Amino acid sequence: MTEILRSLADLTGRYDAVFCDLWGCLHNGKAAYPAAVAALQGFRASGGKVVLLTNAPRPMSSVVAQLDGLSVPRDAWDLIVTSGDAAQMGMLSGAVGRKVHHIGAPKDEAFFTDFAGDLAAYAATQPPIERVPLREAEGIVCTGLRDDLTETPDDYRAALLLGKTLDLPMLCANPDIVVDLGDRRLYCAGALAEAYEAMGGRTLYFGKPHPPIYDLARRRLAEAGAPADPAILCIGDGISTDIRGGIGEGLDTLFISGGLEADRFGPDPENPDPARLDDWLDGLELSPTYAMGRLR
Repeated sequence: MTEILRSLADLTGRYDAVFCDLWGCLHNGKAAYPAAVAALQGFRASGGKVVLLTNAPRPMSSVVAQLDGLSVPRDAWDLIVTSGDAAQMGMLSGAVGRKVHHIGAPKDEAFFTDFAGDLAAYAATQPPIERVPLREAEGIVCTGLRDDLTETPDDYRAALLLGKTLDLPMLCANPDIVVDLGDRRLYCAGALAEAYEAMGGRTLYFGKPHPPIYDLARRRLAEAGAPADPAILCIGDGISTDIRGGIGEGLDTLFISGGLEADRFGPDPENPDPARLDDWLDGLELSPTYAMGRLR
């Protein structure tokens, strides 16, 4: 049975670290949530480590810049680990070849040029990655839609069919299907990967709920001085990414019900209806350790 919490402070002393999602938990793409910021600051003040674990397809430095732009104070977190970081490691290792075709927005250019310290050292030892037209590629790197404000996966059907015909593997840098930007719902790279798989294409994932991003987060957490075998709580509003991923890693989870799924649990996103929440989770055969309307 999932326990509904009043606040993150209810768990003080139980966990050494949290792996906290960004979109839908800490911000909505346009503004930070003050109560969520305060909750993470309070967790750090009690001695815990805050790892912001996001399926953003961009490297860590880009996410830091975004959070600064949203006025998220740096004392609300210790580390940031992105799906982009984990996917960069896959790309650099040649998971989809060294000649790749990129599907993504101009804002994702840093994926190919900006590597965190540990990844930069690895990149220096590997042959270069070359971006080429689709017909010349050995694989596809998908960071998202070129224009997620106007496009849908249907706009990519011809390109995806060609990729499938050429038997190109796709590296998906963001497994999320959708994300909410303010009150708008936008498609992510995961939606294109899902469409590609439906055509029979081969797809590799590196973000939540898949192991590579958790492996990277644990390694960086250890390097930051966390105790051996730390007690970790995964926080997120993505039931298929944050929660399923945390459970798959054997970690406790906190489902933020007032994010992507807010409309399912009654009129007040801050306070989910327990019966509706239990029924929905039973249908999914998932049982997060805890739930909360909004992170606070």
